[in-house]
Amino acid sequence: MEMGGPPMPDLPLWMPGPERVAASQLMAFMQQANRRHELALESYADLHLWSITQPGAFWNLLWDFCGVVGEKGARLTAGEAMPGAAFFPDARINFAENLLARPGRGDAIVFRGEDKAAGRLTWDQLQAAVSRLQQALRAAGVGRGDRVAAMLPNLPESIALMLAVTSLGAIWSPCSPDFGERGVLDRFGQIEPKLFLAVDGYWYNGKRIALADKLKAIAPQLPSARQVVIVPYLGEAEAVARAVPRAVTLDAFTKGHAPAPLTFERLAFNHPLYILYSSGTTGVPKCIVHGAGGTLLQHLKEHRLQCDIRAGDRFFYFTTLGWMMWNWLASGIASGATLVLYDGSPFAPDPNVLFDYARDEKITLFGTSAKYIDACKKVGLAPIRTHDLPALRLMTSTGSPLAAESFDYVYEAIKKDLHLASISGGTDIVSCFVGGEPTAPVWRGEIQAAGLGMAVDVWSEDGRPVRQQKGELVCTRPFPSMPVMFWNDPGGRKYRAAYFERFPGVWCHGDFAEWTAHGGMIIHGRSDATLNPGGVRIGTAEIYAQVEQIADVQEAIAVGQDWDNDVRVVLFVRLKDGVTLDEPLREKIKAKIRAGATPRHVPAKIIQVADIPRTKSGKITELAVRDVIHGRPVKNTEALANPEALQLYEGLSELRT
Repeated sequence: MEMGGPPMPDLPLWMPGPERVAASQLMAFMQQANRRHELALESYADLHLWSITQPGAFWNLLWDFCGVVGEKGARLTAGEAMPGAAFFPDARINFAENLLARPGRGDAIVFRGEDKAAGRLTWDQLQAAVSRLQQALRAAGVGRGDRVAAMLPNLPESIALMLAVTSLGAIWSPCSPDFGERGVLDRFGQIEPKLFLAVDGYWYNGKRIALADKLKAIAPQLPSARQVVIVPYLGEAEAVARAVPRAVTLDAFTKGHAPAPLTFERLAFNHPLYILYSSGTTGVPKCIVHGAGGTLLQHLKEHRLQCDIRAGDRFFYFTTLGWMMWNWLASGIASGATLVLYDGSPFAPDPNVLFDYARDEKITLFGTSAKYIDACKKVGLAPIRTHDLPALRLMTSTGSPLAAESFDYVYEAIKKDLHLASISGGTDIVSCFVGGEPTAPVWRGEIQAAGLGMAVDVWSEDGRPVRQQKGELVCTRPFPSMPVMFWNDPGGRKYRAAYFERFPGVWCHGDFAEWTAHGGMIIHGRSDATLNPGGVRIGTAEIYAQVEQIADVQEAIAVGQDWDNDVRVVLFVRLKDGVTLDEPLREKIKAKIRAGATPRHVPAKIIQVADIPRTKSGKITELAVRDVIHGRPVKNTEALANPEALQLYEGLSELRT
């Protein structure tokens, strides 16, 4: 019997029943490992240890278990150094071929937009669409190693275009259409795309946002793009194509190309697949190049073994193309799952929109961000009382640490019998270091386990492993989804500096983390945003977990201010409409932090602000605020969704006393 609901002391929030454990793909994989290698693995911990001590055997078995299409080659690994280690160095593979290996008349993609647009593609229709696009791309001169830049919403056309681009061995590089002109050029200007794909506009929060003027400014500054292809969404594609230099509509681009059998360029395991971008709040974004084979294997592992996704599941993630979770979602069709796409605000026209979608489409995996879950909690949403969700089996959360109280909310207000998996990784690896474990209990506030094949640990500042203490999240051994390189980084200097400078030969991810007594993990925020009052390291997530429980506080951001030869904690709060920060509320916030965290977490200053700056993917930008209050310039405000918010932090009199 599976258990879910409010926790008792020292009891988990949820446990999978024995039947669910026995039927999981994780158990099937472990049994295959035992048979093939004459092992006696009995638990996830056993399997994880084997996966990191025998990486060649583990990833080889995963290739076979998931039915990867391609030539594996004789060698499973080459070298052990980070960076420099290689997996399947003799393999030949194509990413799109593995995602399109399932013909049929069932749904491959379901779409719903905020403007009520809706659509479906069967597996056969998706293959036909990719075939026409593949032919058009080839006719446009796109081939192996060429970059294709895409500024698109989360549409079925976006998935089809990505598959067509990667089928040819070209490199897909996306961003969201809400990026400003400078943000787009800071990214795509570095990679010199041969083709630029853009949408005519999009909807968000009840607003129809046309893009003709933005595209007229961007296109001339991407001279390498031989064509600009305008994808229709607002019905203005033809008008935009006439106004933008070198532009054609998507219909004109594919005209004359009838569906035909697909062909796939099988290339080296590490052949570049994606170029993704760091947030860019401290300078021009880094162009992170991901390989086809490593991305595919990591996503197959995480989907099938860590999330138990299988053919026929309905896989949803609330994301844009500006967040690596879109890439993670797109890979779901490699496991035979139907992709359930949404574009627009998750609260328009009302806060039930995504749960309506989950009910209507029988979503199996509901993926979202910690901020979305907290926002649902703040508005009092209770789908457990309003929505019948029998198909919903797994909810995943990422983007920022999921507070313990948000775990409670999910089980109390969304669904009791639900595997809730907080997951954490990053754009840097286009996957996860830690995440779900479908055969294990869910403990309040904890990520369940290190990912299979990932030698994750927590180290002290002097490079020693620590248990149940806060430290740096590291990975001590190679894994397939390490970036191939950074674009425009001859010799790999920037790449090594980004991950291997702190602990030579060991990946240092930049997260402040802690192992728990249950063998799970808590992420306390980014270590470069860690506060150090009195020389004691404090994670900002620990402060937010307390503050966000206060009904009058919409959200908060905490930074360290240099003060009196030390650092003091300053907390900025955005309050509910009509609420003013007075002394009683200030003391209430301090008391909550003191009781729920420690006295060291209590801010020296609490200041009310009208808005909090965040990146395009919704993450609050502590480093940008820290720079502003110290009078330092923010190097790349184009990375922010609301850069005007930074002005609220300039010259505050409260910071001078």
